[in-house]
Amino acid sequence: MERNHFEQDHVLFRDAFKKFVQAEVVPHNAIWEANGICDRSMFTAAGAGGFLGTQVATEWGGAGVDDFRFNQIIMEEFELAGVGSAGSGIAMHNDIIIPYFVEFCDEDQKQKWLPGLCSGDLISAIAMSEPGVGSDLGRLATTAKREGDHYVINGSKTFISNGINADVLVLAVRTGPERHKGITLLVVEAGTPGFIRSSNLKKIGRHCQDTAELSFVDCHVPVANRLGSENQGFYYMMSNLPQERLNIAVSAISAARYSFDLTLDYVKEREAFGQPIGSFQNSRFALAEMETEIRIGQEFVDRCVVALNNNELTAEEAAMAKWWTTELQNKVNDRCLQLHGGYGYMDDYSISRAWRDGRVQTIYGGTTEIMKEIIGRSLGL
Repeated sequence: MERNHFEQDHVLFRDAFKKFVQAEVVPHNAIWEANGICDRSMFTAAGAGGFLGTQVATEWGGAGVDDFRFNQIIMEEFELAGVGSAGSGIAMHNDIIIPYFVEFCDEDQKQKWLPGLCSGDLISAIAMSEPGVGSDLGRLATTAKREGDHYVINGSKTFISNGINADVLVLAVRTGPERHKGITLLVVEAGTPGFIRSSNLKKIGRHCQDTAELSFVDCHVPVANRLGSENQGFYYMMSNLPQERLNIAVSAISAARYSFDLTLDYVKEREAFGQPIGSFQNSRFALAEMETEIRIGQEFVDRCVVALNNNELTAEEAAMAKWWTTELQNKVNDRCLQLHGGYGYMDDYSISRAWRDGRVQTIYGGTTEIMKEIIGRSLGL
């Protein structure tokens, strides 16, 4: 079945972005993997190509096209080229963080930050997770006490993607005692005294994606850097979570397709007992099952993208897409690695990196268990 939700503009955009990935990312990916961080040039090159902040108004440097299908194409092409780890930094910047600046900045703030976010001169991150808190955002302990025209921040955050490269950080802080009504979002800029970054955290996979632990020690941030109203941050974060989770689902189903295609080619060429291993019934059945499930997942993700564009995607549907596709990604990766045999366990084979990189997908953005809890509660249970 044809995927029929893309139009001609999307086809042309995909062609252009595919060339960008092959020219600006693929040749450098191995070096970035070894270094544990992408070069900032990837962001500026993406900005020069018009691939950052497509939803931002033209007056602030964007394309003025609020259409998540373009975001979907970007994430798909990163994954299909086998460089999804590098691409996750741009996807986070585009899909998860820029919307906060578009929706909650006043005019002065937009002028200050949006042009740089669209050009790639400013790299963004968002800091919600804290040591010992996990998925329960209502337990945030990092405090921001107002003193005149500044907030004084103390606390720490962990597992912050883009945390090393980031020039601007959307920081969730506690400004009141109430569990949810006491959270505020502040923008902390690089170089602010009292804003301290750890070294790049070492992870199982996604090595291109820099990940940091951040500390704040009497860090003074101007009240002018607050996004929206005080004590409304939790609700701002909740409003953006469906798009964040859909971003992960897009990544997951495309990554599953990448692993499957790698493996299909491999089993056609690799022989055992005098015949291609793909010709054995076990291999055929495994590949048939994976192909079917990937197609089912892709259809649901595409429908969710259309629903998001129409402002109809619910939190429950986004949770369904997120948990099901990420669990499928890990299942596909595991079966594909098995079909590669011993070679699948070697770093020289791309399937081993796909296997490592995919594992975190069921964890960040809300664990599979949290997604099921959201869905279960919506059923009145």
